[in-house]
Amino acid sequence: MEKKKTETFWIGCHLSSAKGYLAMGKEGERLGCNVFQFFTRNPRGGSVKPLDLEDVAQYNAFHREKGFGTLLAHAPYTMNPCAAKPELREFARSKMKEDLARLELLEDVMFNFHPGSHVQQGAEAAIPMIADVVNDILSAGGKTPILLETMAGKGSEVGRSFEELRAIIDRVEQKERMGICLDTCHVYDGGYDIIGNLEGVLQEFDDIIGLDRLKAIHLNDSKNPMGSHKDRHEKIGEGALTLAGITAIINHPKLRHLPFYLETPNEAEGYAKEIALLRSLRKDG
Repeated sequence: MEKKKTETFWIGCHLSSAKGYLAMGKEGERLGCNVFQFFTRNPRGGSVKPLDLEDVAQYNAFHREKGFGTLLAHAPYTMNPCAAKPELREFARSKMKEDLARLELLEDVMFNFHPGSHVQQGAEAAIPMIADVVNDILSAGGKTPILLETMAGKGSEVGRSFEELRAIIDRVEQKERMGICLDTCHVYDGGYDIIGNLEGVLQEFDDIIGLDRLKAIHLNDSKNPMGSHKDRHEKIGEGALTLAGITAIINHPKLRHLPFYLETPNEAEGYAKEIALLRSLRKDG
């Protein structure tokens, strides 16, 4: 009998883009990654280093040689496409458009962003604003998928429910380029019981958004209990999600083919230990 092939476990962490793409790739390889995430620019501001075309080409060659999976480019936290002030919405629009154009030079990458905070305007007013920005940045064309991230629901965050994310997608013209990044800490803090009822949550996601739109997982434990709306990430197995719960997530038949990106409170060597631990917990497909 032919032995069943083991499905690739795409697992990696968040790396600093300060030294360029090739440096991130080599650091990721050292830590045991075969995917990784990075910020497109300063995560607390708007500055970005000049694009090094030679570095991009060298990374693309490295990516092919090493067989890395899809990278995840994360927009800065300062981007708020549904801000109350028009100038802040325009800032988000222009920077995200610039980021997406730069990402087109990478051969295998997705662009992820937090939908934003409505700042007392209400989600009903904010959702069309977010969709308008997405439609604008996609209008330039290209291949890079855009992912909306599931949010924990702290403050006035949009994207705290599957329904809000679906409402944004419904207003996007190029729906074929839209996907979702599910953050395990965020959805748990947001009130979705992915530990006690993972199958039920995935069914709800499928009913509302469609599992075909789920493209990436931010794999994080949580410092707080379900429904806390706190968004406090914890190291793997040291929080409310538990090691058993996270083991179930990485092995679930509806999730195991996806890339997993760690955003736990770690330095490099801590990430290396978590990646090794998760690989040991991964079961053959």
